[in-house]
Amino acid sequence: MTAIADFFTFIAERWSVLSFLAYQHMSLVVQSLLIATLLAIVVGVLAVRTSWGITAAQTFSAVGLTFPSYALLGLLVGIVSIGVLPSVMVLVFFGFLPILRNVVVGLAGVDPALVESARGMGMSRMATLLRLEIPLAWPVIMTGVRVSAQMLMGVAAIAAFALGPGLGGYIFSGISRMGGANATNSIVAGTLGIILLAVILDIVLNTLTRLTTSKGIARV
Repeated sequence: MTAIADFFTFIAERWSVLSFLAYQHMSLVVQSLLIATLLAIVVGVLAVRTSWGITAAQTFSAVGLTFPSYALLGLLVGIVSIGVLPSVMVLVFFGFLPILRNVVVGLAGVDPALVESARGMGMSRMATLLRLEIPLAWPVIMTGVRVSAQMLMGVAAIAAFALGPGLGGYIFSGISRMGGANATNSIVAGTLGIILLAVILDIVLNTLTRLTTSKGIARV
């Protein structure tokens, strides 16, 4: 009980700092996720036009996820130095991969007959994409976005290695002081904060998915 009381005292005394770091962490993840989503949609739309493009996109997504995030971050630090930039680059890279895979799967799963019917009714290629294909693939795409968001919450913690923003700094600080005063509290506070942020973001994305999915598609 003493340890729990000490932990809550630790949180209360550092609440302003922890809340600011939590804001930074969420901001880093959300902004990187937005960039990754836009890039994945553009690349996915181009990839599904050919069978080899679909294969290449899926292979790249699978292979890219095997890269150690810590090693990639270290490589980028050597190229672009420390700070926010390498952190964003790493998050965009890893966020891009699951979303790209789902964009390709979603668009490839659209019935070609529906696309041909739309084109036969005089819709342009862009109109067909924006009004038919992407809306039909949207639930699958958003599933990829949600998976990516959860993964990026953890990757963002590693960004502290490059002095990136967020709660990862508290975790690294605690690890470096292991055995010292409040080291464990620091690690637990950072970890629980990231878990809480992940839950909040997933709820927001799930709500956004329901609000932006066509009712006809949702019933299917």
